[in-house]
Amino acid sequence: MNKPANAPAAKLTGLALKARHKIKFAVRPPASVARLKRRHILLAGSFLLIVVLPVLVSAFYLFAIANDQFASRVGFSVRREEGSSAVELLGGITQLSGDTSSDTDILYEYIQSEEMVRAVNRRVDLMKVFANPGDPMFSIGSDGRIEKMLAFWNRMVDVFYDSSTGLIEIRVLAFRPEDAQAITTAISDESSDVINRLSATAREDATRYAREELDLAIGRLKDARSALTRFRARSQIVDPQAAVQGRMGILNNLQEQLAKTMIELDMMAKDDPRRAELQQRLDVIRGRIADERSEFGRAESARPDDLATLINEYESLAIDQSFAEKTYLSALAAYDGAVAEAQRKSRYLATHIPPTLAETAEFPRRWMILGILTGLLIVTWSILAMIYYSLRDRR
Repeated sequence: MNKPANAPAAKLTGLALKARHKIKFAVRPPASVARLKRRHILLAGSFLLIVVLPVLVSAFYLFAIANDQFASRVGFSVRREEGSSAVELLGGITQLSGDTSSDTDILYEYIQSEEMVRAVNRRVDLMKVFANPGDPMFSIGSDGRIEKMLAFWNRMVDVFYDSSTGLIEIRVLAFRPEDAQAITTAISDESSDVINRLSATAREDATRYAREELDLAIGRLKDARSALTRFRARSQIVDPQAAVQGRMGILNNLQEQLAKTMIELDMMAKDDPRRAELQQRLDVIRGRIADERSEFGRAESARPDDLATLINEYESLAIDQSFAEKTYLSALAAYDGAVAEAQRKSRYLATHIPPTLAETAEFPRRWMILGILTGLLIVTWSILAMIYYSLRDRR
């Protein structure tokens, strides 16, 4: 009777034992202590080789070997003075000054060109200024070719240009503050010379056409005066019209005297002793009139139409000379106006920051260089480590 009653309890106990046995074998044993493996040693070694060692070497060079660098700054802009004409001043339309961006762009490119390096090198010995045997990383070295000098120039000379305002600021680095200031002064002077040349070229272009017209007018005037001079030398007559008028006056006077003498002779009695004297005077006057009339044809030959030909030629030459004089005056006025207009638009270099003399070395920025280098090396090492583990996981 007891056996059937205890059967369910025994059955439950057996199930509990089986469940406990299963749970016992489902729990894993605890993990063993991590051990330093070869790949860990290689990873740490690569970090030391790629990151730590270069950073230590760079820090030693920057703080123990690299020399201080002094900065000199200069700032300027290209300005253009435009004086207004009288009409604009009366009308209230004035523009006293303005800037020209095209000249500033040209100057910005010129400062970074080989020509600027050559020009500054003529004033300041760049090979001597930038040479520093104890600091090979920041020194120009011994290669004096213009390409090498230009590459080092762009490292030591920074040009900051604001196209919206047209302002240019230049920062020059050198191992001595006096050298940096000398270079900025040379850059400022050379930039001013460039702007002056550009301004002179612009004035020459603006006045070239007016100058050509003035030269042509001067040539015409010279030719006209030379032709008139040759005519006078050839004909021995300064002014044929004045000569004709003078001779006509003499001839008219002789005609009046002839008429008066003939009247007196007619009114005189035939036996008057003065009659012979009047007759002689009458003959002299007639001969004089004949001589004066013959003078009209004695310019180059004895033809009676030569004087008229000379007068016609003289009048043509005089007209040419008068036209040449008027053309010359017009061309001269146009040239003077063009020159005045070009001078009103002259360009110049306005310096708002004169070349400065540094008192404290600002460069090289050691901590910034070291921080950037450390970050780049860490990123490089991280990328290489990820590439290594990605290739290892594929195997």
